[in-house]
Amino acid sequence: MSDDNQIYLPESFTTLYVPPGKIKPSIGQREMAERYELCEDLANLLTEKAANMQFTLGITEELVLAQCELGLLAEPAVVSPMEARWVVCRLGELLNWPIDQLLQNPATQDPVA
Repeated sequence: MSDDNQIYLPESFTTLYVPPGKIKPSIGQREMAERYELCEDLANLLTEKAANMQFTLGITEELVLAQCELGLLAEPAVVSPMEARWVVCRLGELLNWPIDQLLQNPATQDPVA
């Protein structure tokens, strides 16, 4: 990583951009860092909303995460399906909610360059 960009990109995020059978990401480091910042910000911004949904609606954490994923994918979507899945997994981590169900059902594959 260059000196001008000191953002740590977790492997769970960078693997979203590595096509099957390849080792090099399909997008550049700068674009990946920008996408990561967007997704991390979305996960952090959704923490209060998700906690309130779970409390006020009396639904399970898994259902809240599923609803958040659907919301992220609604048009006009600002994240891809795989990024949306990463955001809700990260949201689950931030809230200490179980994400086993999400990890067992993979997100729709994005076309890779």
